[in-house]
Amino acid sequence: MSFWRKKRVFALLLIGFVIFLFLSSSAVGRFMYPIRYDKEIRQMADKYQLDPFLIAAIIRVESNYKLQTVSKKGAYGLMQLMPDTSDWIIDKARFSDKYRDQLHDPSVSIELGAWYLDWMQKQFNGNMIAVIAGYNAGHGKVSRWLQEREWDGTLKGADTIPYGETRHYVQRVMYYHDKYVKFYKQEWDAR
Repeated sequence: MSFWRKKRVFALLLIGFVIFLFLSSSAVGRFMYPIRYDKEIRQMADKYQLDPFLIAAIIRVESNYKLQTVSKKGAYGLMQLMPDTSDWIIDKARFSDKYRDQLHDPSVSIELGAWYLDWMQKQFNGNMIAVIAGYNAGHGKVSRWLQEREWDGTLKGADTIPYGETRHYVQRVMYYHDKYVKFYKQEWDAR
């Protein structure tokens, strides 16, 4: 190899190494996987004794932190609750009727979604994977799948979830959950 060619190869390797270090840094990870509304998420996670990264991951998958998102099926808000589900939550949890007019408010959406996650966590005896599936497919369907042994309630067995959309949903939420834990846990624990 000629002298200049060796220098170019060395320069490319060095640049590649620097890019690799940069891409593996937590600053880049936080840029690629931002968490918005972290104050509200942390408050509701504390109030309902939930993993804040689970709430953040569900918001990321449901609305990508876009306030005015409305799904084809009619779900709305950061946590993409269906109108019937939010009405049920407001009645069951005895929230103020004012919440019905504030469903696009980030703090209201996060509180209703967090309450629902907490309620399902109790229904599914702390099984986070079943809770995630229930958030997507409905807790009644997931309860039936578990009772009829159509699904074992584990991430490992997620390929047997009867609904393809819910299978994919569980995998996506867990992907973002793991990224958030990797890039934010140490910082959030220090607060």
